[in-house]
Amino acid sequence: MLNANWNFDNSYARLPERFFTRMRPTPVRDPKLVVLNRSLAEELGLNREALASEEGVAVFAGNRVPDGAEPLAQAYAGHQFGYFNMLGDGRAILLGEHVTPSGERVDIQLKGSGRTPYSRGGDGRAALGPMLREYIISEAMHALGIPTTRSLVVVTTGEVVMRETELPGAILTRVAASHVRVGTFQYAARFLSKEELQALADYAIKRHYPNGEHASNRYVFLLEEVMKKQAALVAKWQLVGFIHGVMNTDNMTISGETIDYGPCAFMDVYDLKTVFSSIDTQGRYAYGNQPYIAGWNIARFAESVLPLLHDEEEKAIEIAQKVIEQFPALYETYWLQGMRAKLGLWTEEAKDKKLIGELLHLMYTHRLDYTNTFRALTLEEWHFCEQELRDWYTRWQQRIARQGVTKDEVYERMRQNNPAIIPRNYRVEEALTAAVERGDYTVMEQLLHALQHPYAYTKEQEQYAIPPEPSDRPYRTFCGT
Repeated sequence: MLNANWNFDNSYARLPERFFTRMRPTPVRDPKLVVLNRSLAEELGLNREALASEEGVAVFAGNRVPDGAEPLAQAYAGHQFGYFNMLGDGRAILLGEHVTPSGERVDIQLKGSGRTPYSRGGDGRAALGPMLREYIISEAMHALGIPTTRSLVVVTTGEVVMRETELPGAILTRVAASHVRVGTFQYAARFLSKEELQALADYAIKRHYPNGEHASNRYVFLLEEVMKKQAALVAKWQLVGFIHGVMNTDNMTISGETIDYGPCAFMDVYDLKTVFSSIDTQGRYAYGNQPYIAGWNIARFAESVLPLLHDEEEKAIEIAQKVIEQFPALYETYWLQGMRAKLGLWTEEAKDKKLIGELLHLMYTHRLDYTNTFRALTLEEWHFCEQELRDWYTRWQQRIARQGVTKDEVYERMRQNNPAIIPRNYRVEEALTAAVERGDYTVMEQLLHALQHPYAYTKEQEQYAIPPEPSDRPYRTFCGT
């Protein structure tokens, strides 16, 4: 039997047992490999041939547990659309933590691996379409330079899952810095002891923020660092027009990675009110609300760690408030830095925010495609008849001329920060339809190949830069559960 080179060391399994339930995945009937992320496997130091073998596929299907793994389902809670619920891994099993040859520690999780004590009536399974969607979008996000969980493998199960109709079942293997969430801390704060909450916080610091072990107050340090990570992450989402769709606190990681690609999508025409999720009927998680929701989620995290910030509750609240009130300015700093880079600005001027705001307003009023507007500026293809758009372009040219850098430096900065392509929603749907309905994975493979280098501006990418045809039917995404 080929050696896959798994190297498990499962630190989460050494936390107090109330944080998880030890259990094996539910075996499936007839697993088949449909997608293997060869480059990620190589990064992880895994043997790709062994992963693709019958024994390897059995691992990814949950039919076999590899040596050293300690499978478990994690417990957590969270605010879902503003309402607190007890949650947990209802259809996922953490196999364990793989340590790469470079010493990096990553979670290996099977998503769609069967029922757990946290399933709350669900079937614990996943359909092929949503698992392929997560594979495509998470890998596109990684290529865009946005912190994210990764997708290693998708296998079909040979079984069907019932949603609105019968759908082919699948399991995705997700790779993450960890699956510790704001909701994990909410669970500990609400249902466990202070000692168990502290054990979780100490674990998070050691795993993700080891410098905090030497801070004067390690738990204040943790709160500050998680806040910085989330402010930077959501700024990156906004800069590429990514809409997560379900920013519940259980989908907010302590590590600062994007997680859970259910009803996510990318914005075409610029509009702060853009919503794709079929269940977000009130627009809570609309594109323009994402920074505010991130701040709201951080406040929930701060509430969870209050007992650790100070022994006196009033003092702990004061400390937490001082930290979280910095979030709006912190987010704006990251976002403004990113927008300056998208416009080729190397220096800072007081009126930059106004110049950026004017562009975004023009994009909204003229129904301009978000990605392609910046693409046109980057390629010097700004050709508009409308006088106000031409006037803005003149002001922008005057601004970049004051920097004291060459034009080549300006446009190179823009190329590095404005993707030529994104995973257009209709292109993703084309790939999913071909794979799920016809068993044709070539459409997906071609899309993934083009998305590997989104800042390359190659000829082959041009077809993927074309926006969708106008439609009276708004694009909708679904959770897949």
